[in-house]
Amino acid sequence: MEKSEHFSDYLFAKMGPPNSTTVHGSELPPKTTEHCQAPRELKGYRKWIDENLMLLVTLSGVSLGVILGFSLRSFHLHEDSIMLISYPGELFMRILKLMILPLVISSLIAGSASLNARMNGKIALRTLVYFASTSLLNAILGIALVTLIHPGDPDLHNSIDRTTDRRAAVNLLDSLLDLGRNVFPDNIFQASFQQAHTVYVPKPTVLHAFNETVNENVDETLRDESAEVEQGAEGQRDEITETAHIRVIQYRSGTNTLGIVFFCLVFGTFLGTIGSKGQVVVDFFAAIFEVVMKMVTCVMWLTPVGISSVIAGKILGVTDLHLVMAQLMWFILTVTIGVVLYQFVIMQAIYYVFVRRNPFKFYAGLIQAMLTAFATASTAAALPVTFRCINDKLRVDQRITRFVLPIGCNINMDGTALFISVASIFIAQMSGMTLGFGELVTVLLTSTAASMSSASVPSAALVLLLVVLTAIDAPVQDVTLLFAVDWFVDRIRTTNNMLGDCYAAAVVEALSRKELMALDAAAILYQELPISTPNGHVSLEGQTELDSTCTIPDAVIVDMNAIMNTVQQQQQYQQQQQRNGYVNHKN
Repeated sequence: MEKSEHFSDYLFAKMGPPNSTTVHGSELPPKTTEHCQAPRELKGYRKWIDENLMLLVTLSGVSLGVILGFSLRSFHLHEDSIMLISYPGELFMRILKLMILPLVISSLIAGSASLNARMNGKIALRTLVYFASTSLLNAILGIALVTLIHPGDPDLHNSIDRTTDRRAAVNLLDSLLDLGRNVFPDNIFQASFQQAHTVYVPKPTVLHAFNETVNENVDETLRDESAEVEQGAEGQRDEITETAHIRVIQYRSGTNTLGIVFFCLVFGTFLGTIGSKGQVVVDFFAAIFEVVMKMVTCVMWLTPVGISSVIAGKILGVTDLHLVMAQLMWFILTVTIGVVLYQFVIMQAIYYVFVRRNPFKFYAGLIQAMLTAFATASTAAALPVTFRCINDKLRVDQRITRFVLPIGCNINMDGTALFISVASIFIAQMSGMTLGFGELVTVLLTSTAASMSSASVPSAALVLLLVVLTAIDAPVQDVTLLFAVDWFVDRIRTTNNMLGDCYAAAVVEALSRKELMALDAAAILYQELPISTPNGHVSLEGQTELDSTCTIPDAVIVDMNAIMNTVQQQQQYQQQQQRNGYVNHKN
C-alpha cells in the first residue's frame, strides 16, 4: 500500500497538474513542460549576441558609413545629394544633444544629493586632480611624439593653399577668465542657451581717424619713398591697428554646460543636507534620469542609420581626400600613435594601479560608447550612451558616475591636450622654427590650460590652438592648414576624451570606497536603529544620552570610525537581547 502511494505521487509529479495541487497533504509544484513560457537561459554564441547586440548595431553603423562614403565619392554627388545623405545623421545628432541638458541636470542633482558636502568635496578634488594630471600627461606624450617623429616638413608650408587673413591673437588670460565667467553664470536660464566669451573690437572713433592718416601717409610713401619704407609703414599700421582693439564680453549661442554643472552641484549638495524634506525633490530628479536613460535606449536602435549617415556625409564633404591625407599623413599618424599609446598602455596602467582589476575588460565594456563618440565627434553627444555602458555593463557606482561624467565631458579633454601640443609644434616645424626647452615647457603648460578651458572657447580645438601658437610666436594663420583633416582627427581625439571620463569615474570610485561604505552604513543605521534621541544620539540599554558615545552622522559630515563603532554596538546589543530571550524562554 505504501509503495502504491509513492507510485501515485510519482505519477502526479510526472503528469504535472495545471495548477498547484495537494496530494496526501503536500502541495505539488506547478506543471513544467516544454510548452511552458518560462524564459530559457541562453548559452554560447546566442548569449554573447544577446549581451552585445547594441555594440554590434553601433559597429555596423560605423562600418556602413565608411563603406557608403568611400563608395559614393566616385559619383561626384551634388551638394544637395550630400545634404540629403547627411540629413538622417543630423536628426540623430539633434536627438542626442536634446537629451544632454536634462541628463546632466538630473544626474548631477540626484548624484550630489545622495552624497554629503564633505564627500562631494573629496570627490570633486580627486576628480579635478585626475583630470589635470591626465591632461598634462597627454600634453607631455604629444610633445615627445612630435619631437621624435618630426612630421612637420617646411616644403609642405607652400604646397597647400591657405587663407592669409590675420586674426586677432587669442589671449590665454582671456580664455581662463571666460572659463570663470561661464562657471559662475549670472543667469541660470540664459546659461541654457548662451555662454560668455571675450572678443576684441576696434575703437570706432580712434581707428577711423587713424586709418585716414595712415592711408595718406602710405600714398605719399608710394610716390616718394622706396618699397622698403612702404613695408615699414604697413608694419607700423598693423601694429597700431592691433593696439586699437578693446576687450568686450559678449554672449554666443550654445549651452553653458559648465555653469549648469556648477549650479546643479551646489543645489544637489545643499538638497542632501535638509534630509527628508528634500527627498521628494531627489526622487523627482532620479525619476527624470531613469526616463531619459530609457529614451536613450530607444534612440540607440536608430544607430545604424544615424551614425552611418554622419560618417558618410563627412567623407563625401571633403573635396580632395587623397591629396589631403597624403600631405598631412605624418601629422595624422603622430596623433593616432599618441591616442593608441595612451589608451592601450598608459590608461590601462593607471586603471590597474588604482583599481587592481583587469583594465582591458573595463575597456571592452566601453566600446559602444567609444564608437558613438568617434561617429559624433562629441563627448557630450555620446554622454547618454556612456552612462548606459558604465552603469549597466560595468556596474560603476552611480553616485560617482552621475558626479564625474557630466563634469568630465566639459573639463577633461585628454585628446585635445594631445592634439594641441602635436599641432602647435607641427606648425612650428613647418615654419622652420627651432623650439628650445623654454618653448616646449610653454607648449606643455598652455596646451594643458587651453584644453581644460575648452568649454569657454569656441567648440573647435583649432581655435584653442591659436592660444599656444601665440604663446610661442608661431604663424597663427597656418592653423587653416589643419582644417582639411580636423574632421577625422577630431573623431580620434574625442575617443580619448570620452574614455578619460570613464576611467576617471572608476579611479575615483576606487579612491572613495571607504566614504561610500560609510554612506551605506549610515543609511542602514538610519533604518535599523530602534532607539534614538532627538539629537541623534543612540541610547543603548543601561546608558543615558550623555553616556552614549556613538552618534549618527548628520547629512553633512560622515565619520567612518563612529559609524563602525555604532554598527558593532548595535550588533552586540541585538546579540545580548537574543541571549536574554533564550535564557528567559529556558527558565
